[in-house]
Amino acid sequence: MERRQVRCTYDDNIPCFSGKSKSENGLFEKRRIPGHNRAGKPALDTGRPGWYIKTDRWFVWRGCPTARNKYPEETIRKILDTAERLFIEKGYDRASLQDILDETGLSKGAVYHHFASKEDIFYAVCGRIGQRNGEVLSQVRDDPALNGLEKLRTMFKVSLQPERQAKMFCMMPYLMDNPRFLATEMRSIFTEVVPFFVEPIIRQGMADGSIRTEHPRELAEAMMMLSDLWINPIVQPSTPEEIRARCAVYNQLFSSFGAGGLIDGETIDILLHYAEITHPPSGGDTRS
Repeated sequence: MERRQVRCTYDDNIPCFSGKSKSENGLFEKRRIPGHNRAGKPALDTGRPGWYIKTDRWFVWRGCPTARNKYPEETIRKILDTAERLFIEKGYDRASLQDILDETGLSKGAVYHHFASKEDIFYAVCGRIGQRNGEVLSQVRDDPALNGLEKLRTMFKVSLQPERQAKMFCMMPYLMDNPRFLATEMRSIFTEVVPFFVEPIIRQGMADGSIRTEHPRELAEAMMMLSDLWINPIVQPSTPEEIRARCAVYNQLFSSFGAGGLIDGETIDILLHYAEITHPPSGGDTRS
């Protein structure tokens, strides 16, 4: 940052250096500064914030802090709302940070104050969508009218409903082209989807007799890894024949646990529809 020296005398109406210093708790406090104004009285600054280094007769000014945003939640919401719309319209790779700046009217500094990169914005958008999806899955998990197997089948259907999942298919590039996004999806399976939704449902199925297993967590992990990373057409381009074949194998694999037919014809049709949504090839650069 540029330094500039200011002499320790100044006109009454024109403060020449800061009279505020940063205290240990990060706040700013007024300080009486050695020196005199032209009237011969001790000089007290009129309030220009900044940092300075004191020498015998000079103060070296170190710059001004950025003004604090009084409504950071509104700024974050504005960024995420705009970014979500742009990611859906253009896809992640084609929507640039400059697009977000232009649409929001915010400066780059204002955006970087909350997010380090376009990738961070994308993660926040996905997290917000995931939170909304989680609310729906919680309703399925807690529905007293369904047994464990019925909840599993319902969960598969509602998680693919167009008003929710279509947004992700439009926004995201193929996960095989983006290792970090792929790793994030896998982490979500193990740390969120399985322990909070699928495993509790399987344990209920064990209790009511609709699902047969001695390893509920491992069964839940296998179900979600195969459905989200093998069948899901968002991972890599897939033909209709490939999707149908994978769904058939998936149902056969889990039928021995009493969970056959998890992916029914309606769910397969939804997956085929999503497979038709084309994704531009990823450039692999998520920093822009």
